[in-house]
Amino acid sequence: MDNIQNKDLLQKSSYNYYLPEELIAQTPVEPRDSSRLLTYDIKNDKIEHKIFRDIVDYLKQGDILVVNNTRVLPARLYGFKETGAKIEILLQKRIDLKTWEVIARPIKRLKVNQIVTFSKNLSCKIIEIGDFGSCKIEFEFLGVFEERLIEVGQVPLPPYIHEKLSNKERYQTVYSKIEGSSAAPTAGLHFTKELLDKIQEKGVKIVEVLLHVGLGTFRPVKEENILNHQMHSEYIEMSKENAQIINQAKENGQRIIAVGTTSVRVLESCADENGRVVPAKKETNIFIYPSYKFKIVDALITNFHLPESTLIMLVSAFAGYDNTMRLYDIAVKEKYRFFSFGDAMFLF
Repeated sequence: MDNIQNKDLLQKSSYNYYLPEELIAQTPVEPRDSSRLLTYDIKNDKIEHKIFRDIVDYLKQGDILVVNNTRVLPARLYGFKETGAKIEILLQKRIDLKTWEVIARPIKRLKVNQIVTFSKNLSCKIIEIGDFGSCKIEFEFLGVFEERLIEVGQVPLPPYIHEKLSNKERYQTVYSKIEGSSAAPTAGLHFTKELLDKIQEKGVKIVEVLLHVGLGTFRPVKEENILNHQMHSEYIEMSKENAQIINQAKENGQRIIAVGTTSVRVLESCADENGRVVPAKKETNIFIYPSYKFKIVDALITNFHLPESTLIMLVSAFAGYDNTMRLYDIAVKEKYRFFSFGDAMFLF
């Protein structure tokens, strides 16, 4: 068992691991559920190597499968300053009708009140410059903003993916509904509608929650002491009806299985001191790392995450630090595919 007093677990460098570049998945596999699945029974310390569609064999009647139904915006925009200099804008979080928090590149070329033009119908003004390339902008547009965005925006694939995506829907989950994310909740990319039907036929309930993925999930940890890392907030929703389903299942001793770290963050952000979830429409900046005591989540489906990321820290909190680093080492040796379009783990 991990020693939660061990200060090494608070060091960013403790979450580094060796990853050959060729294991970073550049394209999704077809069909979605043919990706590989590493399963780990934590209590019995048992590892198995499966195909993702085999997940149905590990689920039981009465389980609650919690998915994040966010949908990725065409959030990457390319525009020009009056000088002709090219600027890239990545939408992160909507503040009001016209105002957004964004990441801008190159940030050094921008000043407050400068105008960046994306098309004849869409431009923005820089209203505030923050840290790590972030800034606030105010859009000016003709017609409906979402229509202008679809005209000029691109699906914002992560920087480690160099291949072009032929089908934009492959960076959306099959259950995506509510637009607002700047990145996909990637653990959900493995599910097909047919697989979800099989899971429901087994007596598993599928419950939808919402977290719009933004800076909070993907901002790199800069500080060596992870306690000094500041999480950006992200918008979440938990409905009254779904809170009741989850609470009833907990009372009956049934498992709450989170699909992805974003679902974990919704569930744990909505937990009260009695281990029940409460309905919410709010911001969360929850940061989960070893020593965190999970109140709601009993099992986790997740991809393989970047070294030194808040995501691998969350997985380490759930499965145990030593277990997690061992699983990652095994995944590298077994040539699993990593990151957004990579393979998955089931931890239970």
